[in-house]
Amino acid sequence: MKTQVKTSQEISAIKESGAMLALILDEIQQVVEPGVSGLDIDQMARKLLKQHGGEAPFLGYHGFPGVICVSHNDEVEHGIPRDIKVKEGDILSLDFGVRYRGMITDSGRTLPVGDISKARRELLNNTERALYSGIDVVRDGVRVGDISSAVQSVLDGAGHGIVRDLVGHGVGHELHEDPEIPNYGTAGTGMPLKAGMTIAIEPMATLGDYRIMIDSDGWTIRTYDGSMSAHFEHTVLVTDDGFEILTSSQL
Repeated sequence: MKTQVKTSQEISAIKESGAMLALILDEIQQVVEPGVSGLDIDQMARKLLKQHGGEAPFLGYHGFPGVICVSHNDEVEHGIPRDIKVKEGDILSLDFGVRYRGMITDSGRTLPVGDISKARRELLNNTERALYSGIDVVRDGVRVGDISSAVQSVLDGAGHGIVRDLVGHGVGHELHEDPEIPNYGTAGTGMPLKAGMTIAIEPMATLGDYRIMIDSDGWTIRTYDGSMSAHFEHTVLVTDDGFEILTSSQL
């Protein structure tokens, strides 16, 4: 993987990609309620991508069979869309990518299914808060460790497990580019970012142990101890004096 500063034309294209991704995820979010399945969500994502003229960078990536990752409850990431209906009180993580005009964006959000417990609600709120804490430090010259430390501070303060084996990353020409962006680390360390880079910051947290394992399907990653997990992600453009969130929801 190479660290890539994008050109003005590429930035224009990736902004359109991010806007499309946010629009589609917003539409999908409206149907997340008891009784919907991962297959329903995947079919909807395929239809909306086609309508908007986008492509699915997840589909076929190392053999992944869906256009969107749908992860339930203790599943952290990379859930294959299945014909399993969600129930009241579940939490559902959606991770989605869009390729448009050659540029890729990546975003995720964890959603409540109906009324959820206080502990699960706090997990969602704190993980999303950690995402924005990490984003808030982004600017030209900031180091990866500054982002990682900001994310860790929120999640440690809330007493959540921080998934260590999965990280954020650069994104744009490829789904995964340099640099890797862990969700824990030391401020002032790591590679410095440059204006024009596009990165995906994505905290993943649990209500228990931070350790994870991979299911027999070879894709679905879940918590080792069966505790609930949340994941929030945005693609962010690094600017001279700050950042621009490219996958921001309109909801």
